[in-house]
Amino acid sequence: MFEQNFKVMDKINEISKLGEFGLIDKLTSGFEIKNSSTKKGIGDDAAVLNYEKKQTVVTTDLLIEGVHFNLAYVPLKHLGYKSVAVNLSDICAMNAVPKQITVSIAVSNRFSVVALEELYEGIKLACKFYSVDLIGGDTTSSSKGLLISVTAIGEADADKIVYRNTAKVNDLICVSGNLGGAYAGLQLLERENEIFKHNPKMQPNLSEYNYIVGRQLKPEARTDIVKLLDGINILPTSMIDISDGLSSELFHICKQSGVGCKIFEDKIPIDEQTKLFASELSIVPAIFAMNGGEDYELLFTVKQEEFGKIEPLQDISIIGHTVKDKETKALITKDGKSVRIEAQGWSSFQ
Repeated sequence: MFEQNFKVMDKINEISKLGEFGLIDKLTSGFEIKNSSTKKGIGDDAAVLNYEKKQTVVTTDLLIEGVHFNLAYVPLKHLGYKSVAVNLSDICAMNAVPKQITVSIAVSNRFSVVALEELYEGIKLACKFYSVDLIGGDTTSSSKGLLISVTAIGEADADKIVYRNTAKVNDLICVSGNLGGAYAGLQLLERENEIFKHNPKMQPNLSEYNYIVGRQLKPEARTDIVKLLDGINILPTSMIDISDGLSSELFHICKQSGVGCKIFEDKIPIDEQTKLFASELSIVPAIFAMNGGEDYELLFTVKQEEFGKIEPLQDISIIGHTVKDKETKALITKDGKSVRIEAQGWSSFQ
């Protein structure tokens, strides 16, 4: 895993021999159209979409080598899958259903056609799993490294789109899945990578922590939670996905909705492997959950009267509630102490 997963281009495999359009054809020839709203995908100057009476939701993310991923331990297929999933997660955070994506890449001459095919194989797997269509994008050269830009497009009924700024006082605060695993996985991979750099003969055994490694390398967009809530007739009062850490996302909802919050440490869902690795590092597991990122779970609020519907659901946890005082952002620890929450999650410019 820790060997570089790309090779210097050989003469047989040069991207320049294919040209931009030949490369696009080679990378995208196996993608199938799955959605009726896709009237025209790849192959013209622009894609054509028809949503009829639906609202269109659009989001874009950049993934940059050396900032968002390290190819020393991130397989290209996983990176392709992840680049799609993290964008679809933003669509889910609007309570919408993802339908199409565009993918643009800038690559240096370190990458062969075979390497890019591996990247697009991951993109293809994500498209198949989430039933979304690849409808366009761009390819260009880069003076250094790899850059991936994905735009995701989704649809929803106008009255079912959920925003960050509509939480109300005394709403229940809920999260899907478990938190902190992706950040724990990143810390583990970084640690093992440093060991490998000093001793290449030392191959890591990550089997004990396969779950948290998977949370980092192959996160999932929670399209299932959007369907689940719709199936039990619950419309969240606000929603956001957890890309930058629970604390930062709570701040976004509270600030934009004009409310405060109280959450409870013992209610935050944390996987056993995350706890085990935190213990190995002598770190309180809640720190991974509060300040880590890339879990891509959904953080949302619902009315108190929805408690009876939400509480029995196995993959959703009620972790607290909103309060009137917008200055209050408190974590109630396991021993009953109130600690002010600070937004210490991922920041792109720090």
